[in-house]
Amino acid sequence: MKADREEERIVRAAAGAVRHALAEVAEALGLSVERPSPAVPASADRGLESWAICQRICEETIRVTPKDAARAVELAQLAVRVASRVSEGEDGWRSYVEGWAWAHLANARRVADDHDGAEKAFAISRRLRAAGTPVAGRLDEGRPLDLEASLRRCQRRFPEALALHDRALRLSRPEGLVYVLLDKAVTFEQAGSYEKAVETLTEAARHVGMNSERRLLFGLRFNLAVNRCHLGHWEEAGALLPELRELAASLGNDLDLVRVRWLEGKVAAGMGARGEAIAALDGVRGAFTERRLPYDMALASLELATLYLEEGRTAEVRGLAEEMLAIFQAQGVLSTARPWRRSSSSTAPPRADTVTADLARRLAAFLDRARHDLRLRFEG
Repeated sequence: MKADREEERIVRAAAGAVRHALAEVAEALGLSVERPSPAVPASADRGLESWAICQRICEETIRVTPKDAARAVELAQLAVRVASRVSEGEDGWRSYVEGWAWAHLANARRVADDHDGAEKAFAISRRLRAAGTPVAGRLDEGRPLDLEASLRRCQRRFPEALALHDRALRLSRPEGLVYVLLDKAVTFEQAGSYEKAVETLTEAARHVGMNSERRLLFGLRFNLAVNRCHLGHWEEAGALLPELRELAASLGNDLDLVRVRWLEGKVAAGMGARGEAIAALDGVRGAFTERRLPYDMALASLELATLYLEEGRTAEVRGLAEEMLAIFQAQGVLSTARPWRRSSSSTAPPRADTVTADLARRLAAFLDRARHDLRLRFEG
């Protein structure tokens, strides 16, 4: 009963948002908003609202997914149910809307680590969209392709992911291009093609308007700085930091500020300001630990360990290794977090005097890849 009431509330809210948007469009065109135009049958208005409600709910899944994947799955399931009620036009339009909604359900399942469920949902989405008929100017036809590309990226099927990104770019609306390019840059980064990631982000920046949302601007600038760091372009990455600090502060999300501080530590280390880098990374790893983000904590710890090793501070390295081990054991992700083990019987971190800065760097690079593919194992 409670779930039914929640579903009804969401549908009412989405319908209200759609009606408000339609009223604003009508006013901008100088049309009356007191009653529907007699040239538009009431049934068509209901059909328009139905697909638009589905679209609104799907947009909400995109917004919610990074914060609460389980909630995004629930919303996407609701979008699928709403899509099945589309009454306007021929069956082909309803089939396409359903396929569009199923792609969002697949994406939410992906983020929830249900890759099998995501694969099945994308298969349904492809079948429905292939059988359906899109209506120009309504739903972004590139969105389902870009969402599927994200799954292929998670599966490390990079050529397939990039091909889907390219198809999405050909079909996307102009306002959607920047998001597809941003996703494509992430795929290049995870594939280790950092120069192509920078090129793609530079292209994406050309599609950013003056009034673009600050979250989008932050994502573009942050990813550009990260790839500059991968390439060792420390001065170029550092030049982006003032804007990133300002954007992060304006967004009001403490985690954004922590990640910018992390970048500051990386850049300081790359430019040889070791003391500044140690201070930044030590603070960042504590913030990640408090927020229960074990992979981020481990990456920051390994970067900090590299600096300690370069200064011969082996006692601090031992402390970092023991703390990392304890946190990963507590959170049940030890098998991926312990790439240093040399045999199946080894259960302890390495002795600090046997760890080198080069090993710490390679461990950090491994862990950065492993967060996207838990099947990876450290090769030594």
